[in-house]
Amino acid sequence: MPGLVVSSAIHLASMPVLRTLVPILVAVWLLFPAPGRALDPAQAQADAKSLWQRAEWLKLLHYKPGLRPGHWHSQADDPAFFLAAGGADDPRAELDATLAALRAPADSGDAHAQCRFVARLAWLRSELDLVDLPQPDCAAYREFRSKVQARQAVLIFPSYYLNSPSSMFGHTLLRLDAGDDADGAEYLSFAVNFGAVVDARDNGLFYAFKGLTGGYPGQFEVDQYYKKIREYNRDENRDIWEYPLNLDADETERLIQHLWALRNIRFAYYFFDENCSYRILELLEVARPGLDLTSGFPLTAIPIDTVRAVQNAGLMRGKTFRPSQGTVLRQRLDALPDDLHEAVVTLGQHAEAIDSDGVQALPPATRARLIDAAYKYLRFRQTGPARDPAVAERSFRLLQALKAEAGALPPPEPQPDPASAPDASHGSRRLAVGGWRENDRDYLTLGLRLSLHSLEENRNGFPRGAQINLGNLDLRISDRGRPDIQRFDVIDILSLSPRDRFFKPLSWSVMTGVERQWTEGRERRVVHVNGGAGMTQALWGDARLYGLATGRLEYNTGFRDPVQPALGVRAGLLVGHGALTLNADLGAEQFANGDTRLRAALRQNLQLSRQQALHLELLWRDQQPREEFAIGLRYLHYY
Repeated sequence: MPGLVVSSAIHLASMPVLRTLVPILVAVWLLFPAPGRALDPAQAQADAKSLWQRAEWLKLLHYKPGLRPGHWHSQADDPAFFLAAGGADDPRAELDATLAALRAPADSGDAHAQCRFVARLAWLRSELDLVDLPQPDCAAYREFRSKVQARQAVLIFPSYYLNSPSSMFGHTLLRLDAGDDADGAEYLSFAVNFGAVVDARDNGLFYAFKGLTGGYPGQFEVDQYYKKIREYNRDENRDIWEYPLNLDADETERLIQHLWALRNIRFAYYFFDENCSYRILELLEVARPGLDLTSGFPLTAIPIDTVRAVQNAGLMRGKTFRPSQGTVLRQRLDALPDDLHEAVVTLGQHAEAIDSDGVQALPPATRARLIDAAYKYLRFRQTGPARDPAVAERSFRLLQALKAEAGALPPPEPQPDPASAPDASHGSRRLAVGGWRENDRDYLTLGLRLSLHSLEENRNGFPRGAQINLGNLDLRISDRGRPDIQRFDVIDILSLSPRDRFFKPLSWSVMTGVERQWTEGRERRVVHVNGGAGMTQALWGDARLYGLATGRLEYNTGFRDPVQPALGVRAGLLVGHGALTLNADLGAEQFANGDTRLRAALRQNLQLSRQQALHLELLWRDQQPREEFAIGLRYLHYY
């Protein structure tokens, strides 16, 4: 019987009249569906416009292309950010779920989709006829928006901080200003920061490992900007560069609405790509539809590179400089004769010395500068969280004296040279090509460095005496045309900050990678880890003399016991003048097995332009019983 029914249905459908009516009936059914199957008009509009494929929607959900064409995956790792079960991988399903959730009963209050995803709602309103929506009470969002009274945004770049793995390449965040141009109004602004949610029990090694491998989640936070000034300017002694952005009021509003949706939402966090700077670029892409800032950072997102990306996109309208307490103190000391520097320390320790005959006999302008420098010195020294009553009393005494001398105090120093701004630096990536001659053998050399800066390179925009290299690969090609690895530096960091009466930093180095060493009559590739600590002395201008005690652990198949530790020393002279920088470096190492190595290197870098340089290197090594001499010239291109 069932077979007979099916056969009869097929036979009827084949009749001429029905063949004509069936398409008409189907069309009527689609245009006028039954009440139980009615499509929401907004949903129909979204389907007709394919809104789930629009860049604005994809950016609001932080979707990135998947491995297969047409597939997507959101970088938000928190289920709370999605309304559809598979929303993290399905933009269309998330759009459908959002439209349905917007029409849910209003009694859920702050938990309603309209309250949670204000930016989604605003964009969908601009694209669809969303009428007769429920009106939930979004009290939490109203409170947040009443606090964050922002009409403009500022990109903030705290400078390089070598003592923290996550900040040695710098950092970026946003400041949201209310538009008040009064002096000091920015202290009341809010800062938008993305950072890792770390485990306080992790030591520095675990912190670095987890940060490199995505072991920490990352979150956005919105807090008062004055706290960031205190953290960067005072606690970490970092200069801050501020870049006002030309976002209009609507774009700033869109950014703030999206921030609300990101509260407590977790993302993956990686030091070198999905980091603070990358997430800030995503916020700006949401604020101004049509921007494409993140696609240029598929592997690494070095903060200064992201600053330049924002600059190249035409978003900036100037820059200002906020010096750290250490920079302010150096400015005050530079304005004083050297023979008064000891008096700065004396006044900082004994404020009553202001009334001494020696201080009172000084010219008014010099006396005012001396008191100002002593006050800045005392503030610089008092960086701990605990308040010392004795220091507070001396600070107040100096401040009173400074107020009395205010009329004689010269105006504050002008803004620094624009060449010192971080955005004036060379590109963080580097290509190199040149020639190398070693013991009568000639090679072609090719090099690639992922980031960032070596001692001898163009110093504009970088801290003096700082070297931060990551992923530095050098290949050499013999006359037979066969490429071979000359060296590969995974990490190479060197900090040469001068010590003096006021500043007492430790110079230090850490390096690990693969390099060539002569052992037992053969050149071998060895794996090594090096570290050192010592001191640096400023000489004249930018010249610095440095010395470090070093330690090395090497894996070398040429040794009878392949793993060998060594102790050594390293010393050098770093001199910079105009476009030319010279670094003379000496080193010696004694291994536990008795082997000794000596080396001397002279490296000269000639800046041709901001993104080009010539690098000359002379190298002598004594690796008993073999002695070798090498010379190389390379052309460097930064990008």
